[in-house]
Amino acid sequence: MKKFLVSVALLVAVSSLVQADQSKKLFDTHIHYSHDAWDMLPPKEAVKVLQKAGLTHAFVSSSSDEGTQLLYKEDPNLIIPVLRPYRRRGETNSWYRDESVIGLLEERLAKYKYAGIGEFHIFGDDTDLPVMRRVVELGKEYGIFLHAHADAEAVENIFKQDPQAKVLWAHSGFEGPGKIGEMLAKHPTLTADLAFRNEHANTGTVEKDWRKLFMNYPDRIMIGTDTYTPERWYYVVDHADWTRGWLEDLPADIAEKIAYKNARKLADWALKK
Repeated sequence: MKKFLVSVALLVAVSSLVQADQSKKLFDTHIHYSHDAWDMLPPKEAVKVLQKAGLTHAFVSSSSDEGTQLLYKEDPNLIIPVLRPYRRRGETNSWYRDESVIGLLEERLAKYKYAGIGEFHIFGDDTDLPVMRRVVELGKEYGIFLHAHADAEAVENIFKQDPQAKVLWAHSGFEGPGKIGEMLAKHPTLTADLAFRNEHANTGTVEKDWRKLFMNYPDRIMIGTDTYTPERWYYVVDHADWTRGWLEDLPADIAEKIAYKNARKLADWALKK
């Protein structure tokens, strides 16, 4: 634990001389601050990491939601809460069969303000189970988005339940640009994040098929880091720098949309601004 805190302190103290131009805004759509992260990285230090990365805002969810509330309390201008249906780690493959999750979500949504529900893991026909059906209903009732770590089939099933749902497709479903484009074309209210993806720019420039996707759907793609384990917090600053690098390979107006404008638009819609 001490080693982790020292390493993070060093990370936060890194000189701006080794970082990309932070005037290039970034809105990270995929940050987690779960119980094992806040035990080792206190909220004040976690916010410093996000600030050092030069983020304008971040969608934050956690297992449990207390982590999100801790970060939001520390910096309500930077943190935009998203409600994860997990109480702790290890529930990714069981939450949608646990009907007590419905009460948890209803209680938190009544108590706090959120931009979305997620990130949750759901695949295939499991979207038809009562818990997931209620998630879709809650998204509609509260006018917030659903951040779904899902395969294409599950995304399709969500839209069958609510054709107007706002879905942020986590990791773009780990699909290739062709399939992502197909899904975006079919569902006008679907957006996709690039969290934990690097194949679109693993040489520092944008790969041609991904460039085509970005040019065809400049209003539907967003960036994200995914701090799904505490150790991933080490990479937030580096990931932000890398992201600014490959975005320079795109036309400026498209780069700005992917970097922060698309996420800001989604946040404003969900928060009714």
